[in-house]
Amino acid sequence: MFKRTATAIIKEALEISPAVLISGARQVGKSTLSLQLDMEYRVFDNLTDRESALNDPIGYINSLPKPVCIDEIQKVPQVLESIKLAIDAHRINGSFLLTGSANILDMKKTKDSLAGRIIEISLWPLSQKELHQKPDENVIDLLFKTNLSALKIAKIEQEKIYQAIIDGGYPEIQKINSPRGKALWFDSYISTYVERDIRDIGELRDIASFIRFYNIITPRSSGLLNKSDLANDANISEATANNYLTMLDMIYQISQLQPYSSNISKRFIKTPKIFMNDTGVLSHILNITTPQELLSSSKKGDIIETFVYSELQKHISYSSTMPKLYHYRTNDKKEIDFIIEKGEKIVAVEVKSSQSISMDAFKHIADFQNKTKNKEVLGIVLYMGKDVIPFGDDTHQRYAVPMGIFF
Repeated sequence: MFKRTATAIIKEALEISPAVLISGARQVGKSTLSLQLDMEYRVFDNLTDRESALNDPIGYINSLPKPVCIDEIQKVPQVLESIKLAIDAHRINGSFLLTGSANILDMKKTKDSLAGRIIEISLWPLSQKELHQKPDENVIDLLFKTNLSALKIAKIEQEKIYQAIIDGGYPEIQKINSPRGKALWFDSYISTYVERDIRDIGELRDIASFIRFYNIITPRSSGLLNKSDLANDANISEATANNYLTMLDMIYQISQLQPYSSNISKRFIKTPKIFMNDTGVLSHILNITTPQELLSSSKKGDIIETFVYSELQKHISYSSTMPKLYHYRTNDKKEIDFIIEKGEKIVAVEVKSSQSISMDAFKHIADFQNKTKNKEVLGIVLYMGKDVIPFGDDTHQRYAVPMGIFF
């Protein structure tokens, strides 16, 4: 069993809020984590509990011993209003821990957002730090608070990094050794959980159309989102494409990364980039099962960038720094994969799949540093080497940083 970084955050949230929602994709470990906490446990997979909650939500909530964890809350979102009433009648912090595989606070069936009464915490697939028994090491906090020249990074073989990318972060996948077994698990995950959750949260009349859209959008991970092109390729309306995107976001299969903009004398691309949240699912749909297949794939760069995005997303969610994440692209084709911003400090991150780095890899970062005023900008190129190498000058800090920083 892996120790989760979010555990301490959830315990702290329960101390300061009457309700806490753990949201995330199916099979990321929400139930496992919840069962480790000392509270009553109910799950809406249980038909008796579900029927009781649907027929008499107020009576059901009032009958539960407190504190209580209610798992799979998205199956009966109607109880959220009853939870609100219970909290308003007896406001005691830590009374309710809810888990859901869809963002229930955005669901149409939800009558009340529990604003001011609930803290939402996202649980993502396992990070590489969690997989390597280092759940308390946060990469984002390191980047914002540590002198990179003194940073010691684990020496990870390139093949192991590629295999970690192919496997992704779902806990069950870590127990399976064979490529065939992993493929069977991913097939089952998509058909059993993704399709079922989509049906639960929206009026999905054409599952074949949705699956076609899902298979079209997945290989576009790390690319700019063009809804018109997606709709045309999937042979659906743009409104339907937008609805599918919203639903995939609600069940934590995809994310949209917003563009960075500032007063830097250039016109910015205003289109978000789209990312799959797990490179295991992405690699499976692209039929990549070995490091050799990843190395030879035309999608190698996109997959590695998606891996970095997914790791940054996890570490930002759990960091004490809590910065914002963006992508950067100008109309004159200057591009930086990730901009991480907190107050007056920025970390600009480029992702490269090579084992060696030259100054040319920093050209867009250097241009960004020179044009950014009144902010401290640290430039980083993540690469497949093993050493932290400085590329800065008297004015700006720039480093080549091994991908091993995530392990």
